[in-house]
Amino acid sequence: MPGIFDIIGPVMVGPSSSHTAGAVRLGLFARRLHGAGPARVEIGLHGSFAATGDGHGTPLALLAGVMGLAPDDGRIPQAKELASQHGLSYAFSAVDLGEVHPNSVRIRLSSATGLPDERTEICGSSTGGGEIQIWRIDDFRVDLHGEYPTLLMSYPDHPGAVAAVSSVLAQHGLNIAGMKVHRTARGGLALMTIELDQEPDAATIQSLHGLEDITSVRYVPEL
Repeated sequence: MPGIFDIIGPVMVGPSSSHTAGAVRLGLFARRLHGAGPARVEIGLHGSFAATGDGHGTPLALLAGVMGLAPDDGRIPQAKELASQHGLSYAFSAVDLGEVHPNSVRIRLSSATGLPDERTEICGSSTGGGEIQIWRIDDFRVDLHGEYPTLLMSYPDHPGAVAAVSSVLAQHGLNIAGMKVHRTARGGLALMTIELDQEPDAATIQSLHGLEDITSVRYVPEL
């Protein structure tokens, strides 16, 4: 008898593009943003993700994405077994994220040390047809969809940072598709998100790391 994770298309495993394909992409975004493989993940399910997610395989899909699996990976149904094999600790809970899309989730990743700078938190929604929206990263409101190679840079808010980053990207021949700056407060911490038309190479990222006051540079490839 077919199960809930039957292949129904060439790029997806699962019965629902919102609850499974989109959920995998949300987990995958969190994994790529975090960088190295996490030791623990806490997944907070909101709205219909919490109410009907089990029947659609949503927790498995989110966990699979956190481990780097793609939406069409046939191992998605074995996500919990794979997590145990790789030493990934996980926990699911129902949460209320406020007035947001019903297919929403909070994903918290942490490395083995548990240090604050080795933790990542995202909040995002599966908006239909496998599409996603990331609307919070750590303490910053953002608006990302995983459709472009994306750079995320943290720094103290001050004049000149945007110009310096733009100059480096131009020197390396990269075209900016979209750029936004998000702040905790005027003069406080800032997060610059830049969507690119091309993938940055290691030399570009190294140059960005070398800019004065840039405290972190993270890169999420196009999903």
